[in-house]
Amino acid sequence: MAADYSRSRRVGELIQRELATMLARDVKDPRLAFVSITAVDVTRDLGLAKVFYTVINATDHSDKQSEDKEKVHQSLTKAVGFLRYELGQRIKLRIVPRLEFRYDESVLRGAQLTQLIDSAIADDQHRIVDKPSKK
Repeated sequence: MAADYSRSRRVGELIQRELATMLARDVKDPRLAFVSITAVDVTRDLGLAKVFYTVINATDHSDKQSEDKEKVHQSLTKAVGFLRYELGQRIKLRIVPRLEFRYDESVLRGAQLTQLIDSAIADDQHRIVDKPSKK
């Protein structure tokens, strides 16, 4: 059983590398130029690959960001056939998994948590400096 999990993980890592290369070199859609593949989860039967992605140049404006995310998702959905065909040419598998793209919120959440932590540290530093010494 453990071999099944390691095989699907290895296939997922291979798909991740190949998709990143294809998005950088082969896909002509400019909306996909700043897409980064963060992870690929492949089912045990290798029939489905959930591809998690993020957009590198995400803006701080939530309306603009959600609009950009939607456009990128539509572009990826349109490119699924081409990407799957190219994966079949590059990876020697009997069955190429069906690709399902999902936006990865973890990168954005991580940046927000880092900002909160930095803010809390700065507040603590100001309290220490502003605190009068007892003598």
